[in-house]
Amino acid sequence: MRISRVVVTFDIAPSRARPLSDALQVLDGGGNVNVRIEATDGINDVVTGTSSTGFGRLRSAPAILAKILEEELAPEIIGQDPFQVRKIRDILWRLTDYHGSTGLTLLAIAALDVALWDLMGHAVGQPVWRLLGAARDRMPAYAMVGWLNFSVEELKPIAEKAMAQGFTGVKVKVGCATLEEDVARITAVRSIIGHDRRLMVDANQIFDVSEAIRRGRVYQELRCFWFEEPLRADNHAHLAELRSTLDIRIASGENDFGKRQFRDLFERRAVDIVQPDIRRAGGATECLEIAAMADAFDVAYASHGGGPHLHLLAAMPNAIYMESGFLPDGSALEDGCIRMPEGPGFSKPSWGH
Repeated sequence: MRISRVVVTFDIAPSRARPLSDALQVLDGGGNVNVRIEATDGINDVVTGTSSTGFGRLRSAPAILAKILEEELAPEIIGQDPFQVRKIRDILWRLTDYHGSTGLTLLAIAALDVALWDLMGHAVGQPVWRLLGAARDRMPAYAMVGWLNFSVEELKPIAEKAMAQGFTGVKVKVGCATLEEDVARITAVRSIIGHDRRLMVDANQIFDVSEAIRRGRVYQELRCFWFEEPLRADNHAHLAELRSTLDIRIASGENDFGKRQFRDLFERRAVDIVQPDIRRAGGATECLEIAAMADAFDVAYASHGGGPHLHLLAAMPNAIYMESGFLPDGSALEDGCIRMPEGPGFSKPSWGH
């Protein structure tokens, strides 16, 4: 089987009527880049794999990413065996090394990598999680309920919805102008979910070390399960210092690029929980290798976002959570878990109603 065609399209998302915000940025809508890879063995029908890369902001980014894919990367994989996904990954890393295999370049590599795994699943008629040698057939999930621009009173019905849908954990954004505002947000959500469910907090890289220590001590007193991105993601040395100072679990990784950056994160003992983003990390192949490294360092793995990541988590013994949005109305988790789908490729769960 050989790759015969790569089709790349993109779209620009309309501005959100009410943009979302965290402590670092405003997410007003960006767009998507869609990749379709076709392969044939010259006898049977064409087999297809797809991926979609989303942007929460920066409306120019989808067109730039599409151009990198169309003009630089896609031509290099025509004629390759799609099942040799690590060979293709290495070809693309070498190709882009001159201008750096991070940033948008790595998002482009990830888009092709995810589409290749989807294609392999369709070629053999199996979900990707089964191809990987799964450790489980369902995955615990938590709901992101508390964007920073949501008022304290708005947080409560959102948390109630998460509880009604069966989530056993929720995450709230922190990093308000004052610690007292953060405490009010955490307390409001805790009043809804109770003390037997987990509450995570996410600062989106906004603090320096001293402020992260000051606030982290309060978060841990409020029984928060983890403190996510308390510092700049690339400051692994200070993350390690923070982890050695606080009792609360330190989580980071969604803004690290490629397994070698993650290796440094682990060697410095900088996190308790690693959170790769499948786009920035470099794709499904890279995430699987990051998870294996994390497991060797006794670091737990929790995805940033969901989608295809669900299938990867099934194959990671050290995976503890998938980040999720709300389920379709009328749907609910099974004992706090998402059951793995049975459709081919990176299939989506089928929710009961």
